[in-house]
Amino acid sequence: MEINDLKELAFAFADKAAQKNLAKLAVKTDEFSITVETHAPVAAAAAVSTAPAAEVAVQQAEKPEEQFDGTVVFAPLVGTFYAANAPEEPPLVEVGDSVRKGQTLCIIEAMKTMNTIECPCDGKVSRVLVQNGDLVEYNQPLIVIA
Repeated sequence: MEINDLKELAFAFADKAAQKNLAKLAVKTDEFSITVETHAPVAAAAAVSTAPAAEVAVQQAEKPEEQFDGTVVFAPLVGTFYAANAPEEPPLVEVGDSVRKGQTLCIIEAMKTMNTIECPCDGKVSRVLVQNGDLVEYNQPLIVIA
C-alpha cells in the first residue's frame, strides 16, 4: 500500500470519527495500522504507522456535558471572543443585564473579520462562560440567558 493510499484512508477515518463523535478510531492489519484521535468537535488528527496485528478499536468520546438553566448562546464559528466593541469600552453585556432578542451580546473575530453574536431571545444574562480575548471553538457555549 502506497503512502498516499494510507493518507487517504487516514483522512476518511478522520471524517468518519468526526461524524460519529468518536474520540479515537484505530485500525490495525498485517500491513499497517491507522489511529485517528479527535481533540475538538470539528478537529481531527490522524497518525499513520506500520505495525502488524489484526484488531479494530473504537472508543466513544467522554465529554462531561455541563447543564445550564436558560438559553445557551453558542459560538457559530472559531475565533477570538470579545466582550466589547473596543478595548477601552465597557462589555456589551454583563451578568444581570436585561437583553432583547437581536441585541449584540459579543463579537467573535475570525480571519480579521468581526462577527457580532446576537441574542436569540429576551431575558437576563445569567452567566458569561468565556473571558475577553479567549479563543473559542465552534459550538462552544458563550453566554447563558435566563
